[in-house]
Amino acid sequence: MNIPAPFSLAGQTALITGGGTGIGFAAAQCLAACGARVIVAGRREAELAKAVAAIGPAASAQVLDVGDLKSIPGIVAGLRAQHGPVNILVNNAGINLKKPYAETNDAELLSVLQTNVVGANALTHALLPQLRESGRGSVVFTSSMAAIFGLPKVTAYSIAKSALTGAVRSLAVEFGGENIRVNAVAPGWIETEMTRKAFANEPARKEKIINRTPLGRMGEPADIGWAVAYLCSPAAKFVTGTILVVDGGASIGF
Repeated sequence: MNIPAPFSLAGQTALITGGGTGIGFAAAQCLAACGARVIVAGRREAELAKAVAAIGPAASAQVLDVGDLKSIPGIVAGLRAQHGPVNILVNNAGINLKKPYAETNDAELLSVLQTNVVGANALTHALLPQLRESGRGSVVFTSSMAAIFGLPKVTAYSIAKSALTGAVRSLAVEFGGENIRVNAVAPGWIETEMTRKAFANEPARKEKIINRTPLGRMGEPADIGWAVAYLCSPAAKFVTGTILVVDGGASIGF
């Protein structure tokens, strides 16, 4: 077989939302390691600056709040002028809400949907001309275990992530003929600052998760980052409309 650099992203430009910390930062690192130019986007300028410094010359920062829909077209146009067409989009920015369903009000649900679904959709829509221009566009959404099986007290988040599953499949079908691939990665429980804080007061919950995970541990952010890099790479050129579960087997464990 003659497959030159199947995982190389040389010459490609990637925009990663929520790219300053956690899984988004790991995805940016992995994409850059594969040769892509990466634009880490998020609301916190200081965190973005740290991410760019850690990744190196291949990285740049863009302050972006995906919940601010009116700002997106101008930002996207600015990225095109500064970096050329973006041909990889990683829709990673998101917010969670841990609250019993009976106590979750409409405003809280709408807030979760605004960032996780509406904002991601608006950014994808605004970048569509650039994805088409490149002739090899790739969009990756960050899904969740909450879209795979039932989890208590995160119904708003589950609704949002489940909606992205439908978006992945519909967009993959609609734009496959234009060589724009659309996929999602569904992380299991990953060792991040957010999960460390969440489990600090819930050791029994963490133990339950690890006990049902065949690999017997939580994952690392880079485990998700490399999965994203694969989905964006030539190695996955025939992969579209899929939800890639990266969970150490938690979703099939007992």
